Amino acid sequence: MDRSSVLGITLGVTAILSGNIFDGGKLASIFHLTAALIVFGGTAGATMLSFPLEDIGKAMRSLGTVFSGKRTDMDFFIKEIVRYSTLSRKNGLIALDWEISQIDSPFLRKALRLAVDGIGREMLWETMQQENSTFEEEQKRIARVFETAGGFAPTIGIIGAVLGLIQVMENLSDPSKLGAGIAVAFVATIYGVGVANLLLLPVSKKLLNRLKYELKVRDMMLEGVMGILSGINPHYLEERLKVFIEDVR
Repeated sequence: MDRSSVLGITLGVTAILSGNIFDGGKLASIFHLTAALIVFGGTAGATMLSFPLEDIGKAMRSLGTVFSGKRTDMDFFIKEIVRYSTLSRKNGLIALDWEISQIDSPFLRKALRLAVDGIGREMLWETMQQENSTFEEEQKRIARVFETAGGFAPTIGIIGAVLGLIQVMENLSDPSKLGAGIAVAFVATIYGVGVANLLLLPVSKKLLNRLKYELKVRDMMLEGVMGILSGINPHYLEERLKVFIEDVR
């Protein structure tokens, strides 16, 4: 698990709930079905209207990566690329043909396959850069889904608050019904602002940070494959690739 994500959302929610309790409030007072329906349903609807269902589905699936500590091990792939370089210098690029099927990274696997198949350096570079651009745009769209939802949620919360106040105004003659309207008004605002700032916007930022790291890993992999094609000394290639590690620390 990604400890910063788990601890972050746990700390945020706990701090708010604890503050409510310490101030004399009750947990039951901030759980309101009507307010939740307005805010979460309204935010979901507005977000779905803004993006294709395909992007919405990808965004939902990406939530697992936010709370997962798994990310590409750059050190491991540097060692593998150096091993490929040593092998190709001894036996030629064709010696990597069997190795390609064992590579976990689709990006590195494709780059090496193109190299072994004899594609020119310039064409390989352009092809993999286009692959990177497509990947980057797709991941940014996924992050924008959460960013957009985070922008809608507080506004939908205000709509819920206004609806609650309308109910209050309609029942001024009946004090027994005023409490429900006021509760919807305030709780809807809390839900809108809370879910935006504790979940949706941080998730968007997390995905963008993950994307930045993955793009750096891909740049390192492509640099390694270009080095293999150029026949660079494996030791020098290793030192060259380690620079990418320093960039992400």
